[in-house]
Amino acid sequence: MKRILLTLIFTLFVFSSFHLLMAQTEVEPFVPGSTLEGICYYLPRTAFRVTVIAEKTTTRPGDFYKYADRFLRMPNVPTEESVQWNLKSITLEPYGKPDKNKAYSIKLKSKTVAPLVGLSRDGLLLSINCDAQESFLPDLPKPEKGAAPENPRSYMTQEILAAGSTAKMAELCAQEIYDIRDSKNALVRGEADNTPKDGAQLKLMLDQLDKQASVLESLFCGTKQTDTEVFSFFYDPQQETERDVLFRFSKKLGVVDADNLAGEPVTVSVKVLETIPSAVPSEDVAKKRAKMEHGVYYNVPARAKLSIKYGSQEYVSKETPMAQFGIVEVLSNTLFDKKTTTQVTFFQTTGSTKDVME
Repeated sequence: MKRILLTLIFTLFVFSSFHLLMAQTEVEPFVPGSTLEGICYYLPRTAFRVTVIAEKTTTRPGDFYKYADRFLRMPNVPTEESVQWNLKSITLEPYGKPDKNKAYSIKLKSKTVAPLVGLSRDGLLLSINCDAQESFLPDLPKPEKGAAPENPRSYMTQEILAAGSTAKMAELCAQEIYDIRDSKNALVRGEADNTPKDGAQLKLMLDQLDKQASVLESLFCGTKQTDTEVFSFFYDPQQETERDVLFRFSKKLGVVDADNLAGEPVTVSVKVLETIPSAVPSEDVAKKRAKMEHGVYYNVPARAKLSIKYGSQEYVSKETPMAQFGIVEVLSNTLFDKKTTTQVTFFQTTGSTKDVME
């Protein structure tokens, strides 16, 4: 019967977002299967969501690429479809991840004042005796599709469309491009019969001629379309490191797995910038800690610096507190007895105290 009760309590703890709990009197390390009357919570370790934004440029050959040099003196035009990737940005966003080595249980007793204990949906301690809003990672940026090239046939004359062969169509299309260029030069020089006197109208006509010529020229020199793609994954640093491979990046394939040698490595370094000193052992300190051992456990994080590099370029240089490099301390249980209504909130990403109010 006790095992059934324990299972029900643990299930409620994992899946519920906030718990309105009974009185807290003691907090101790939680060992699954041994805590029969208590509410379990975790302290976090600091992990990160990595968001990568890359541009994918697709180059496609034009229908008349074979005639580009012959009719328009355009050498070295694309003759087959190709893809080129460009790494635009990398961002790191911290979040709190339950540390399975820092699980504790708040024991309940009926003769004490019942505080409110707020837990996140995955069991992180958020608040005591007050409400605290659970935070979530922001939505990822949306991928963006580049503008599709216009259909050149919309700018072809009837004579071009009626041509009996690809070579003839290419020849007539090249002639049309030359005619458009001549018309533009005549407008610029003021030699055209229909040259507008209004500057805005002239610019409009010149822009339209440029567009017609550009779309028709794409039949010879090809087209390019650039799309923006978004990739994300999670990184959980276990220890300091000088060079971990986060992922790899290929100019032809884009973002690939860390073990895919088709790409060049994108590396991360993690360096702890400070050491949190532990309490100096003494008889007085030992007595105080003995009285506090059943209090509320919380993290004291240490600052660390993370750097992400691709080749010689540094994309991220970030300093942030990280729970796993700090120490665990205790809030005395006397703060939460009948005589006090201490309100405490905790940082969700580090497990450190945010506000303590009486």
